[in-house]
This record gives sequence, structure tokens and C-alpha cells, in this order.
Amino acid sequence: MFRTTADGLQVLIVTAKRRPDEWVFPKGHIEADESAADAAVREVHEEAGVAAELLEPIEDVRIRPGGEEQVIRYFLMRAAGDASPGEGRRALWLAPREAERQLSFEEARGTLRRAGTAMARRNQS
Repeated sequence: MFRTTADGLQVLIVTAKRRPDEWVFPKGHIEADESAADAAVREVHEEAGVAAELLEPIEDVRIRPGGEEQVIRYFLMRAAGDASPGEGRRALWLAPREAERQLSFEEARGTLRRAGTAMARRNQS
């Protein structure tokens, strides 16, 4: 999730629900009647209070919390409006390099680096 301000490009990160000292990208589970893209837009709104315009898929990341493999599908989204974060979370809009330093997990930092080119390309259009 990104937006453009007078100060430049900014990336959205939120605190994790179960570990509020960890900073992550908004994400969640796909509900029965929705696509991964619909779930991504819904989760960003629920967790961060941000209305999102989905632009394109970035990548799928495989993780093994507790030994069980999970696949996280990340999408590039542009902010279309925002309000207060939900679910007891805190949200930050940071410059990409600051967001990379703040993120708690290497796989998220890698996703942000890979999304950087797409964000810059989209920001110029």
C-alpha cells in the first residue's frame, strides 16, 4: 500500500494483532466467498482504516509459522482514502527506506524492495 504526499512516496505498515511490538503489512485470511484480491482490499480497510485501489500482484511468500506452511499473497495497492486503524492496531505511513527499517520480518522487507520499482513506476503515471 502506498500513497504520494508533498514529501514523496509513503508506504503503509501496521502493528501485528497478536504482537503489537511487531510491524507488518496488513494481511489476513481469505473468506469463503472472496478472491485473494478482495481479501487484501478488505483486510487493509479493517486493519488500517484505508480504502485501497488494487493495482497488481507483487508476489507470493511462503512462511512456516509453527511448522505449518502458509502462503501470503502480496498486492500493490494505492491509498484511495483513509481513516483510523481498526482492530486495536497502530498504523504508520513511512518513506520506503524508513518502512524497510521498521518492518519486523525479512520476508516483508524483501517484498517491499521488490515492490519499490512498481511503486515508482505507478507514481510517475
